[in-house]
Amino acid sequence: MAAPPPTPISPATPIPVPPAPGRTTDLNSRRPAQADRKFTSPAIEARILEVTKQIGDPELAWMFANCYPNTLDTTVRMGTVDGKPDAFVITGDIPCLWLRDSSAQVWPYLPLAKGDQQLQMLFNGLIARQARCLLIDPYANAFMQNPQARSDLSWAQRDQTDMKPGVAERKWELDSLCWPLRLAYGYWQATKDKRPFDALWASGARAALRTMREQQRLRDNGPYTFRRPDGNATETLMLGGYGAASRKVGLIHSMFRPSDDACTFPFLIPSNLFAASALKGLARVALEARGDVALARDANALALQLDKALLRYGRMTGPDGHPVWAYEVDGFGNGFFMDDANVPGLSSLAYLGAVPRNDPLFRRTAALCWSSRNPYFFKGEAGAGIGGPHVGLGMIWPMSLIVRAMTSDSPVEIRNLLRTLKSSHAGTGFMHESFRQDDPRHYTRAWFAWANSLFGEMIMDVARRFPSVLAQPL
Repeated sequence: MAAPPPTPISPATPIPVPPAPGRTTDLNSRRPAQADRKFTSPAIEARILEVTKQIGDPELAWMFANCYPNTLDTTVRMGTVDGKPDAFVITGDIPCLWLRDSSAQVWPYLPLAKGDQQLQMLFNGLIARQARCLLIDPYANAFMQNPQARSDLSWAQRDQTDMKPGVAERKWELDSLCWPLRLAYGYWQATKDKRPFDALWASGARAALRTMREQQRLRDNGPYTFRRPDGNATETLMLGGYGAASRKVGLIHSMFRPSDDACTFPFLIPSNLFAASALKGLARVALEARGDVALARDANALALQLDKALLRYGRMTGPDGHPVWAYEVDGFGNGFFMDDANVPGLSSLAYLGAVPRNDPLFRRTAALCWSSRNPYFFKGEAGAGIGGPHVGLGMIWPMSLIVRAMTSDSPVEIRNLLRTLKSSHAGTGFMHESFRQDDPRHYTRAWFAWANSLFGEMIMDVARRFPSVLAQPL
């Protein structure tokens, strides 16, 4: 007899979380000394003081003060190119710029950018750097600070692909193009500052759009291939480096996920949903900041194509007979359901603005992601959350808990998620890539700036929506 379908955890249902195993007694700041900080912003420093006063739990306030400015404190490398600001933002413990990570790392600072010239310089510099990266190679996911340098990443040294100078890793990930488009739109909405949206930016945006079109593969397979001869299935592509077979249905192929793991089926649905949203933002920036009617028209046209293809090919039937978003499909009718903690994933679609947060299809999908129907949903003594194949089974990513808190409307659930996050930092005061489901002292990546920025963003979101949740000790 077949086992009954799993019962999903509703996004409004609190997840039981055990008490923290112990309190951190050393609450001294873990930030670098002021003289050693890579970038400073008066607006950020003022916001830290403002928000920490609203947090009733001393340890949580300490974590926020450590995490929120971590990207600025440790990862920003400012310079100039052609007399204009240049910002190279590393991920943390890997000294390269990922298009995805760098965009996400600075995103929580956008609300303060309009009133802070230092932040405007940072955003102008990063938007320009990302445009130059796209013009080096829009198929690459990570870049070197020196655009003439060859990759010094040990795992990329023998990759069989068209590696160009300035590229650190060349995994084709659709979301890598979406994140800079989202950042550009977010900056424009926050500031109405036209300075970064020059001819360089427009050329980078067109390169992104052209690459998305190529990877629809409507006529041929396109120019991209990738193979990594290390024997690990998550690190290489089949069929001569083109990836699994697909039916050409208008969706965009993505060979790798935002985790940098290889896709099983080539149509990664969260990334296609993200692409549709990012393209609509691109169209608005092109039109409003530049008056570029042609770029706006082309971006909107592709977004419309994706919307139609996603509704036809991007869904599957859930265990209760209702439709949910699939994780990956091939266009032939094959696909599967799972979720990965990296963003974009199915449970982070509303956070990205790719779907409305109260959309029933999204809510059903997110509930299923946080259930045993998702093979990468883990629950143990340290808490419950989503991981992924990247670091192995039983490893929960704090990122999944943070995103869930920002898409939850339940104060009880948010409080429980905060308790889990508070107990997961293992005395470091920072977020990590992942922690073991039964022992948060076993974690990966002590310096992972994206997770720290996201934690700061979540605290500010909770302070705005549910101040009473933060006002009391956990």
